[in-house]
Amino acid sequence: MLGRAPIADTVEHSRAFLAPLFDISGTVVDLGSGGGVPGLVIAWMRPDVKVVLVDRRATRTDHLQRLVHRLDREGQITVLTTEAASLPQLLEGPANAVVARSFGSPASVLKTAAMLLAGDGVIVVSEPPESTAERWPGVLLVRFGLTRRAQPDSRVAVFARVLP
Repeated sequence: MLGRAPIADTVEHSRAFLAPLFDISGTVVDLGSGGGVPGLVIAWMRPDVKVVLVDRRATRTDHLQRLVHRLDREGQITVLTTEAASLPQLLEGPANAVVARSFGSPASVLKTAAMLLAGDGVIVVSEPPESTAERWPGVLLVRFGLTRRAQPDSRVAVFARVLP
């Protein structure tokens, strides 16, 4: 569920999500949580935010639910087994941040995240090692009303709504 990299490397990569979330409060939604990264790392390092782990596969969410119980974070972390399209009806309100590690294509990630995001929220997406600027074409950002924020850590891309 975590991929082939050593767990320590996977956790370290998840820490790249923390800096863009520095001033975020409220709810962070982790799309396609799989084995729990980056969502569990964010929850552990940011006990002040609510984290929603989302995956469509019950085997993964059952595992995540056990991890949440083991970490004694039931009050902070919610685990949902659902398709992304159902999330707006299941969440208590817009998310202050949406994160994704291996959720899907850039268009799929931005479309899903944009429909969940609060007006002043951010989207943080894991970047593959060979990522280029063409991965996030301007036409795609315009379609979803987003802008890319400068980010010194090349392991993640950060997006925010274009505000009037």
